[in-house]
Amino acid sequence: MKLKSNNENRNRLSDPSIVKELCGYLKQMRLSKNWSQHKLAMQTGLNRITISRMENGRAATLLTFVQILRALDKLSLLDIFNEEPEISPLQILKLQEKQRKKASPRKTKLQKRK
Repeated sequence: MKLKSNNENRNRLSDPSIVKELCGYLKQMRLSKNWSQHKLAMQTGLNRITISRMENGRAATLLTFVQILRALDKLSLLDIFNEEPEISPLQILKLQEKQRKKASPRKTKLQKRK
């Protein structure tokens, strides 16, 4: 239920506020590894100022975001975007109808000629 309230709260936020929130999460991930901005910059190949700006909620490119996730070993967080399509019960029934239920009897040579 808490997830729903977080979603409801997020729906009320402006896009820049959501960006700031995401960047704050990245900052917390960096700090949990006890990394300085300089160390993260070295790991990503980004400028330390770019990381500082991003952590302060300034818009960053998706490429920068992915580079930081990779350096922090957090690319698995992107799995949430891989939604499996749901199959309706009606589609399941149709698929089951198409499956073979029995093997066909073998045809003899005489039956094949006809």
